[in-house]
Order: sequence, then C-alpha cells, then structure tokens
Amino acid sequence: MRQSTFTETQIVSMLKEADGGRPVHEIWRKYGISSATYDKWKTQYGGLEASDIKRLKELEHENGRLQRMYADLSLENAALKDVLAKKL
Repeated sequence: MRQSTFTETQIVSMLKEADGGRPVHEIWRKYGISSATYDKWKTQYGGLEASDIKRLKELEHENGRLQRMYADLSLENAALKDVLAKKL
C-alpha cells in the first residue's frame, strides 16, 4: 500500500481548517489532494485529535501482534491434534 505524503497530524489539521469555516475546495487546492482523498480522510480521521490518533495507532499495532499470536497458537494446536490422531 502506498504511503501518504502527509502525517496523521497534518491530516487532522487540514480537517480542522475545514471545520473552522474554510471552503473545502480551497483546502484541496492548497494541499494538492483530490476530493476523494479528502472524503476518505474525513471518514477515517473526522472528529479525532492528535492524541486520539496516537492511541489508535498503538491499538492497531497491539491488535496485529495479538492476531499473529493467535495464528501461531492455532497452527500449533492443529499440529498437536494431527500428532495425537496418528498415535491413536
């Protein structure tokens, strides 16, 4: 997936500009983004603060780690079941 040229903090500041009353098409032009990108960011980051975004990233990282742990444990469990089935 392609990395954004803007950080999450910059994205939040752009969205706050629009909430502050600045016309959205000026924001698109100023930062060189499309309306689809703006809409995607608004649905993803709308209403968040910078500290909320930091917490969101931490939770996403932890969730990924837990998913990897679950996958490893389920593979081990399946392997143990296969070994037990062959012994019986």
